[in-house]
Amino acid sequence: MGDTSAISRKIILRDNEEARAVFGPQDVHIRLLDDTFACKVISRGNEVLLQGEDEDVSRVEELLQVLIQVARRGHTVTERDVQYAIVLLMEDRLPELIALYAEDLAVNFKGRAIKVKTIGQRQYVEAMRKRDIVFGIGPAGTGKTYLAVVMGYLALKRGEIKRIILTRPAVEAGENLGFLPGDLQEKVDPYLRPLYDALHDVMGPEQLARSMERGLVEVAPLAYMRGRTLDEAFVILDEAQNTTPEQMKMFLTRLGIGSRMVITGDITQVDLPRGKRSGLREALRILADITEIAVVTLDESDVVRHPLVGRIIRAYAEDESSEG
Repeated sequence: MGDTSAISRKIILRDNEEARAVFGPQDVHIRLLDDTFACKVISRGNEVLLQGEDEDVSRVEELLQVLIQVARRGHTVTERDVQYAIVLLMEDRLPELIALYAEDLAVNFKGRAIKVKTIGQRQYVEAMRKRDIVFGIGPAGTGKTYLAVVMGYLALKRGEIKRIILTRPAVEAGENLGFLPGDLQEKVDPYLRPLYDALHDVMGPEQLARSMERGLVEVAPLAYMRGRTLDEAFVILDEAQNTTPEQMKMFLTRLGIGSRMVITGDITQVDLPRGKRSGLREALRILADITEIAVVTLDESDVVRHPLVGRIIRAYAEDESSEG
């Protein structure tokens, strides 16, 4: 006897262009769904046929309908979006995906809309809107620094602050740079390059150059913050896991009137010499009871780089936990 619970269901998209947007280049998104679920997913022109158990077919149909809505809002659906949709479906949170694309945070200098891409990123942005000090903790590729730069740029544009300051703890950019060729700026620039890259993408080279000349944007090693009080500034401390406890305390106590601070870091990637404690880890422990300080933790599901990056982070985390 055949399996009476197996069904077929067809979804018809508006046209072939919409189908390409949802199905992906060479139907890569369709293949991903077919490989992930116990449901046959077959694309034909602007149609997709689902075959399998009723529950499996219904879940894939729900996911495809959400991706169709996302595409109709003008968002280019990527393989990473499909993978994240699958994660949300498994967590019964799929409808939240549509809300992510409802708001443009900003438009970069090329005219491309900047949006949050995960629920974790949305929580991070909301924290930066509401709190004067925010810790953004998570692995590489989760948008910690980039979104902080975007929020700083928006605050500057709206006149809420008078300048943006980006800084990193850098042994290479401190007392041990003497052996490198060039002047101090040339020695410092390579280590601070990721901060410049984020500013460049948001502001564009000409506006960034003008803003730096006028003192509206400053990029400097953490050592340059000592002794300063940072009033009416949006201050971003990047790679904070590589601060010492003393450096972190020094930085946090620079907070001036009308200022905001965002501290980003990955506590699994500490590059300090063996035996030195991470100022970021210490700060998270010491400041845990101060409710006015927000801590947002991002994970591999928030990685917005190549889809493999999330898998690599997860594999390393699993290996480290098994060794522990």
